[in-house]
Amino acid sequence: MKYAAVTERLAGLGGAKWEVHAKAKAMIAAGEDVLLLTIGEPDVPPPSALIDTAKAAMNEGRFGYSNGRGEPALLAALSARYTERRGRPITTQQFMAFPGTQTSLFAVLTGLVGPGDEVLVGDPMYATYEGVIMAPGAKVVPVPLRPEHGFRMQAADVEARITPRSRVLMLNTPHNPTGAVLTAEDILALGRVAKAHDLWILSDEVYEELIFADGKFASPLDVADLADRTVAVASISKSHAAPGFRSGWAVGPEEFVAALLPVAETMLFGNQPFIADMTAQAVAKPSEVARGMAERFARRARLIKDALHGKNSIHVHEPAAGMFSVVDIRATGLSGEVFARRLLDEEKVAVMPGESFGPALNGWLRLSLTRSDDELAEACRRLSAFAARQLKGA
Repeated sequence: MKYAAVTERLAGLGGAKWEVHAKAKAMIAAGEDVLLLTIGEPDVPPPSALIDTAKAAMNEGRFGYSNGRGEPALLAALSARYTERRGRPITTQQFMAFPGTQTSLFAVLTGLVGPGDEVLVGDPMYATYEGVIMAPGAKVVPVPLRPEHGFRMQAADVEARITPRSRVLMLNTPHNPTGAVLTAEDILALGRVAKAHDLWILSDEVYEELIFADGKFASPLDVADLADRTVAVASISKSHAAPGFRSGWAVGPEEFVAALLPVAETMLFGNQPFIADMTAQAVAKPSEVARGMAERFARRARLIKDALHGKNSIHVHEPAAGMFSVVDIRATGLSGEVFARRLLDEEKVAVMPGESFGPALNGWLRLSLTRSDDELAEACRRLSAFAARQLKGA
């Protein structure tokens, strides 16, 4: 039987990247004691008030069809939040609700690019970015994010990779997997490049509320001069510890949102009203759980650095935000994939190989910060012992 070309474009971009995670889950299900440091599952439940709102909304019959843009109360809450944050009016007509950031990215890129177009995106990148870019037929153009620059995207590196087919500059700040946070100066420099080459800017900002102490969030939406070419996406998955509710949004120019509406309506006709009510409450004020998560994740990132950095030729990049820490194990002579598979088999520690996030992290690992301090300390002990054995040729 024949299949559409999209299945060929996306072959190998799905579950293959999560092979270690899937194997670890199977081992746990079989009763093995595995330390799971693969995914960014929040370490607390959503605020109880949000659960109560969703329940009340269902009891009140808020489980019917919505509309393609999103429930009015949610759009109004998003408009108020973004207007206050940016200091200029961001209207309800500039938003569209989606079930999570992933769906938002898929829909937005479907509306911005087509076959042969190019999307410039940082390498390393979140594991699904290749898929959402390639699904509509566009080409991924990796822009190296270098450790010496703190993994922050550099305007000169973007400029060097622009061609006549370039259409979108895709940003992720705070960044997954490295935890890098673009500065306001970075945004301005990248914005100048985007303007000079008439590029859209697509900014994934799902970790906005998980910046560590003394850090400051910056977005291309902050720059009025970039407003006509910027689309940002986010959700309550990370900030409100609510990934299973699948509630996100896109914000951009009114003209873009109107053009994207038929795409969204073809995919799904709006998100669930009872979840929209919960989300409207969530975005009306800063999250009550995000600050605690950020403090714990920052402490655990330091724990990992103290435990591993400079030991057995391991180097740790300390993040500035988010749920992950990346670790350089190239000196062991193993790729990240081989190291991660053998670490799971021999030490019962599951981490993500850097190769799942692009060639720039070949020979690196990504460790989740969402496990307890004690679990992370034990995982680091086992990881260090495994690395020591490789250096001795064991």
